[in-house]
Amino acid sequence: MPITANDPNRKTWLETSETTDFPIQNIPFGVFLTRDDVITIGSRIGDFAIDLGALHQLGYFDGIPLTDDIFLQDTLNDFISDGKKTWRLVRNRIAEIFDANNEKLRDNQEHRNRVLFTLDEIEMQMPVQVGDYTDFYSSKEHATNVGTMFRDPDNALLPNWLHIPVGYHGRSSSIIPSGIPVHRPKGQTKPKDSDTPVFGPSKRVDFEVEMAFITTDANPLGEPIPIDEAEEYIFGMVLFNDWSARDIQTWEYVPLGPFLAKNFASSISPWIVTLDALEPFRTEGPKPEKELFPYLQSTGKRSFDINLEVSLKPEHSEENLLAKTNFKNMYWNMSQQLAHHTVNGCPVNSGDMMASGTISGKTPDSYGSMLELTWKGEKPIKLKDGSERKFIEDHDTIIMRGYCESKGRRIGFGEVSSKLLPVFEPKKK
Repeated sequence: MPITANDPNRKTWLETSETTDFPIQNIPFGVFLTRDDVITIGSRIGDFAIDLGALHQLGYFDGIPLTDDIFLQDTLNDFISDGKKTWRLVRNRIAEIFDANNEKLRDNQEHRNRVLFTLDEIEMQMPVQVGDYTDFYSSKEHATNVGTMFRDPDNALLPNWLHIPVGYHGRSSSIIPSGIPVHRPKGQTKPKDSDTPVFGPSKRVDFEVEMAFITTDANPLGEPIPIDEAEEYIFGMVLFNDWSARDIQTWEYVPLGPFLAKNFASSISPWIVTLDALEPFRTEGPKPEKELFPYLQSTGKRSFDINLEVSLKPEHSEENLLAKTNFKNMYWNMSQQLAHHTVNGCPVNSGDMMASGTISGKTPDSYGSMLELTWKGEKPIKLKDGSERKFIEDHDTIIMRGYCESKGRRIGFGEVSSKLLPVFEPKKK
């Protein structure tokens, strides 16, 4: 089935900026609260949110096999479960409805009033109920930097790293949408000059520039997903800020990996951009440096050219760009990650989220965490207001943005923005 929604020549009758992340060729999916306090599944073109529940009730999806309530839910999980054929049919139809030459909705003001919202009239919600969350560790540059800092620089990568996409199971309950603030976590840390740990607020809160993909129902227990079929079960992608407490992590991660250092919060961008929308921006990733087992051997262009950037904004000052990197730097691609995740028969469900791990490039201005940018805090970053940062301070806001751009075409993810608040203090009774 062709992806007609991606036609680069298509124009929309909605007023949009030429530099918008959300042209008519994007058509992402999300969940929002309307001005009438109704939660609906929607899409976005330019600075307009589209109520897909209202569109469906008005008959604009006639001919597509959808249940009556498919868009009247508070998550996308059921829609995602319908599979790629349905996603593609719906995206193609939305593109037709908002095509500049289609007068059906364009010239019906009553329907437009029910369907369209400006962004200041809505409140974005979590787009999916995340049943399971896995965080990979798939940037060779990031893994090398961390290994160099904390282990032997000559053997920065552990022996398994070039053979398997390393990952760990994280905490899905603390994944939150952009705009929700995060409290500085408490935990155990061990001072350098002590043989015993202390308990208190983390002094080394960090961000991690990542992306995550969302899966559909894929496989029964015991049945692996072949690498050549993996993308059939990936709905789309979001920006992902995996908040980290480095001092807590240093003390706890041996032998079983991160725990409290990671599970206090992870922030995502609220609009899920489908793999179909990203199709024009496919590219090849790094070549494997070791011979891989057949189940991990990936052919063709399995990565995407997604520009990423991260900024820090102090509470009463302007935004500071910290780094720029690119998703195509990832050594292990999404197909390899999903194939490895299920090769032992682990089932994957609708709404499961799998993050890339920190995405770093080869140069210091492309590192995807404060840990690397300040090299464990040894090289503080000077901000525009004259202050310095080794790690994130209370009331700092971290903003991540991502977009693809080629030959005048742009598809973006918007941003994920979150403020770090002080340690949570219970209200006095």
